Amino acid sequence: MFINLYSRKIIKFISLPLLIFLTFYDTTLFKQGIKAEKLSAATDKDLFLYKGMGASYLCIASKAGVEFPKAVGVATATYVQVVEGKHGGKIKELGSKKLEREKLFAGAEFQIVTTAIQYCPDSIPKEVTEKVNKILKKNKK
Repeated sequence: MFINLYSRKIIKFISLPLLIFLTFYDTTLFKQGIKAEKLSAATDKDLFLYKGMGASYLCIASKAGVEFPKAVGVATATYVQVVEGKHGGKIKELGSKKLEREKLFAGAEFQIVTTAIQYCPDSIPKEVTEKVNKILKKNKK
C-alpha cells in the first residue's frame, strides 16, 4: 500500500512537467519545419561577406604554403555550400530561380580570386591575375 501511494505521488509530480515539455517541444519542432522551408535568397551583403571570407582563407592558405588550386578549391566549395545551405542556391539579384551548382562554383571562384587580388596580390599566381584582369577589361567594354 505504501509503495502504491508513493508511486502515485511520483506520477502526479512528473506528469505535469512532462506534459508541458512535450507540448512545447512538439510546437517547436513544427515551427522549425516551417522555417526550414523559407530559405531567403542571398543578398549583396551576404555575398560580400562570403567572398571576403573566401578571399581571406585563400590569402592565408597561400601564405602558409598550400598550393593555390587546392586553396581556391576549398574556399570556393565553402562559399557554394553556404549559398546552397543557407539560401537554397538562390541569389536575390538574379531572381528566385535556384542556380546550378556549376554556375555557383564559377561565380564564387571568380569573386573570391578578384577579392584576393585586391587584398594579397603577392599570394595569387601572376598568370591567374593576368587572366582575371583580362576578363575584367573585356567585361567593361
